[in-house]
Amino acid sequence: MKKLVSLFLCLALLLSCAAFASAEEDVITLDVIICQYGPNTQDWFLGTGMDGSSFVEKFEAANPGIKLNLEVVSWNDVYTVVSTRISDHNAPDILNIDVFADYANEGLLLPVSDWCPEDLYADFFPSFIEQSRIGDTVWAVPDLASARALYYNVDILNEVGVEVPTTWAELEDVAQQIIDFYDGEIYPWGLDMTTDEGQAAFAYYTWGNGGGFVDAEGNWALNSDENVEAIEFAIGLVNKGYTNPSPATQTRYDLQDMFGAGKLAMVIGPNSIPSYMAQKGYTGINYATAGIPANAGKTSSSVGVMDRVMAFRDDSYPDQAKRNEAIGKFAKFFYDPANYVGWVSMEDFLPAVNSAVAELVAQNPSFEAWLNVLDSAQFYPTTKAEWADVKIGSINAEQQALIGGNVRELLDALQAQITGK
Repeated sequence: MKKLVSLFLCLALLLSCAAFASAEEDVITLDVIICQYGPNTQDWFLGTGMDGSSFVEKFEAANPGIKLNLEVVSWNDVYTVVSTRISDHNAPDILNIDVFADYANEGLLLPVSDWCPEDLYADFFPSFIEQSRIGDTVWAVPDLASARALYYNVDILNEVGVEVPTTWAELEDVAQQIIDFYDGEIYPWGLDMTTDEGQAAFAYYTWGNGGGFVDAEGNWALNSDENVEAIEFAIGLVNKGYTNPSPATQTRYDLQDMFGAGKLAMVIGPNSIPSYMAQKGYTGINYATAGIPANAGKTSSSVGVMDRVMAFRDDSYPDQAKRNEAIGKFAKFFYDPANYVGWVSMEDFLPAVNSAVAELVAQNPSFEAWLNVLDSAQFYPTTKAEWADVKIGSINAEQQALIGGNVRELLDALQAQITGK
């Protein structure tokens, strides 16, 4: 009898183990890398940022067959982290980052059509989707967006008795009057040419002078006359003492701190500045927004910044359809307004899907004005494979110009490096 009981126990144990093994085989684990956008990113995804629970917890509860191995990585480290993982043949399944073209051209990405549900794809703003298209293939979907505008200290400009500048000439005139009035105690203009935002500075000034990264046909035009004049103007602002003292090392966050402390009169920044000011306790500053000054006769242009979500190929996975479906479920859950609205509003981002707009505008009417700004914004040419090198090269050229380098020669060298001629 005892032998019979033992036999049944062993059989039950074997069946239990087999069932457990089968259940384990049915579970898909997705490696996900998310960039660190601000102090709340980590909590929202991994801590207690979603109604007392994390995104990962809520997702796994709603999708019992999928586990998320999610890592939040700082923007300073993410490019190195991803490159190392690719070199080690350990690319993430899902990546949130800004660049994509190099990955796509190297055959590392899955086309969006392989994993994105059709109803979700239709929900994205078409202009955003086009920023991730190479030829006939879309390789990534927008994560979120932001736009840039000029923030100015209303009280400082009123005390000095000047209007918000709309042209470069007016900017220099206003800056000089602020210097004279405050005897140099307040910096008139914020400038970030660091590795964090230097490409944005290149865009602000070159687009505001009718230039830019590419010409009308989409060819690289980094050393155009308009660009040379624009960067020389920006460097001139520094040399005349109109800016913060260290544009090569002071990031936009340093500038926002100066602005919040009342030590900086004007700064170009994203629509997330109000949230940043509130988080940092800068409550005594009376500020407003305006368009970014442009050269006389040129058009002011906002910079639209869009980050992306993309999926990497994994040809070793035994069931590609099942993996693609799991990636699609991640995307569907993330962009569901019940989740996505909280993510976007957390740092005052702009949404990438139509379904989130109504609720965001209801929560914060200022979103509508920013959406209008974004409609007229220009984007970085990130669909071009050389963009990563152009981004680094434009920042390097600015930093060399800050220490006396010749702008024309620096941009000629960059153009030759990128185009080979």
